[in-house]
Formats: sequence, C-alpha cells, structure tokens
Amino acid sequence: MLDRVYTLLTSFGYEVWMSHKGTVPVFSNRTAFGNCLQAVKDCDLFLGIITPNYGSGQDPKDSSSLSITHQEILKAIELNKPRWLLAHDNVVFARSLLNNLGYKGRAGRADLRLKKNQIFTDLRISDLYEDATIDHESPETVPLDERKGNWVQKYHSNNDGSIFIGSQFFRYQEVEEFIKENFQNGEPLQKNGGAS
Repeated sequence: MLDRVYTLLTSFGYEVWMSHKGTVPVFSNRTAFGNCLQAVKDCDLFLGIITPNYGSGQDPKDSSSLSITHQEILKAIELNKPRWLLAHDNVVFARSLLNNLGYKGRAGRADLRLKKNQIFTDLRISDLYEDATIDHESPETVPLDERKGNWVQKYHSNNDGSIFIGSQFFRYQEVEEFIKENFQNGEPLQKNGGAS
C-alpha cells in the first residue's frame, strides 16, 4: 500500500515524505520520532493510514505509550493540517464489534487483553481510530454534526485506498492550480477584455 501511495502521489507531482521510502528529512540532532514529528509540522498536506498493526515505537512495558503513527496523526490534528486519513476495514469492524459487546471507548477497553494473532496487534488501534475521527469529543461539547476534520475513509483493499487518495489529492492539486492561475496574494488577477 505504501509503495502504491508513494507512486501515485509522486506521479501527481507531490514531494512525498515517507519513512518507508526514506524520504523524510532526517537530522542527526533529532531522534527518529523527532524527525517524524518535525516532518508532520513542516508538511503542507498530511496523509495517515491506520492498519490493524498498531505500529512501532511504543514502549512494550508502558501501556500508555503511543506508536509513532499515533503520535503523527495526533500532531496533524493538533496543528490542524489539511489531512486525509484512511482506516482499514478490519479496524473499523473490530472497533464496532467491541463497542457492541460493551467495550466502548478507552475506559471500556481498559481491562481487555489480546491474545497473539488476533485482528488487532494492539487495542490502542481503536484509540487511534477514535482520535482520528474526533470520536473522543463529548457530544455535549461538540455535537457530531458540528465536528470538523473527522472524516476517516474506510478501505478494504489497496485499490480502495488508492481510489480515495487519487481522488482527494488530484482534486486538491486542481484547486491549488486554479488559485495560482486566478489569484495573486489573495486578490483576483486582472484579466484583459470584457466588462462586467
């Protein structure tokens, strides 16, 4: 999936920072996490993918530590980056199943333990999904119909993910080009001819 995403976005003309491909700007005076989080701060657009594997970087002895993917998505949300998020169908299904069984939210899942070789590698994947969908917001605080930035596209196959990414990033590129062609410093460009 990551190779496909990289190829698709570079074919649209984007410079893609992806640790999987070794294109994240790396500075030796930062930790690996520091480089990843700095890339989130410095990027113009953010694409995150939530898979059934929670990801690397969390301390196995500390159940409250977060994977680097989780930290990156939280940082993109905190910075209000233009962002697009995908979640594998297994993540969405497993979270829904847990909710329906009465294990809703972080508190509801707190006492659950996974056996090896389950759908999830870690229950914090549900936490990550809820963070991405802004589902941790209290309905009393922010009603669902007023939450912004909470779209997370479910995908089943690499093709599903590619369709979403292609549609969103090509569309974004079209809008950016339109703005460049028709506006300068926030003001409409003066076109020759015609009176209004």
